[in-house]
Amino acid sequence: MARRLEVSREVWPIRGTFRISRGSRTEAQVLVVRIRDGQFVGQGECVPYARYGEMIERSEASINAMRALVESKCSRNQLAKALAAGAARNAIDCALWDLEAKIAGKRVWELAGLPAPSPVVTAYTLSVDTPEKMAQAAKAAAKRPLLKIKLTGEGDLARVAAVRAAAPKSRLIVDANEAWDIKTYRKFAPALATLGVDLIEQPLHAERDGNLAGAEHPVPICADEACHGTSSLKALKGKYQAINIKLDKTGGLTEALKLRAAARKAGFKIMVGCMVGTSLSMAPAHVLAQGADWADIDGPLLLDRDREPGLVYKGSNVQPPAAKLWG
Repeated sequence: MARRLEVSREVWPIRGTFRISRGSRTEAQVLVVRIRDGQFVGQGECVPYARYGEMIERSEASINAMRALVESKCSRNQLAKALAAGAARNAIDCALWDLEAKIAGKRVWELAGLPAPSPVVTAYTLSVDTPEKMAQAAKAAAKRPLLKIKLTGEGDLARVAAVRAAAPKSRLIVDANEAWDIKTYRKFAPALATLGVDLIEQPLHAERDGNLAGAEHPVPICADEACHGTSSLKALKGKYQAINIKLDKTGGLTEALKLRAAARKAGFKIMVGCMVGTSLSMAPAHVLAQGADWADIDGPLLLDRDREPGLVYKGSNVQPPAAKLWG
């Protein structure tokens, strides 16, 4: 029976409003790819991101442009040569992994030569808001072991101090999403160390981060917008101590696994992150997050509802994906 590629748009309401330095939203728009081959169906999900010039219409068109290649039963490596890294390739790549696993009657980690996954502790994200409102959100989440605080510049130290007071036992990551300049970083970093912050994520714009190489690093710095695939690593040395691997940036699990191995060899610590999406996006990220220093795969926890079946979240402990979901 012929192989067939399908792509559909889905909208998932966010619980409340998700705010970061560059804007806010109340829904997650995702693309779902399904590749049918006889009785088997492989699925993958992506979240196009405007920061990288991605719009849902453009990503959908990119997926459709791969129809003939995918339906000719291309390999994931052939896909990588035909389509640039990004959200569109991620959805197809993950659908191919899922399809290969179903046809083989094995799990994805077996195909990849990896150990069976264990539960992963995920960060729980607090949106940018006033210190008072962020303290309220932190108090409600104070039993979670790892909180990720979205920041935006002016007033950020007050925000972090408020969260720390409201959740004194939680480990903290702060994420400026490129909102600071080097002067702000130099002012904030020592104070954040005093507040017990574990990690500062992407403080400066990715294209203007050169000054990080000459700055003190009292808290490790993690590259997010500055890191996409293995070719990114050389430019990050001396500026960052960790990288955030997201499947929508690497263009799928295939490149993400290569990036994880290369980053470890180069001495970087690893965070595995996500865009705000459903469990179908988080399932391959869970496989990738095995052994990571930090995991941030809380997308479904931020949604008003998740797809079914979804990942099982026991507090902040994310269980391995069931075969019915993915992989």
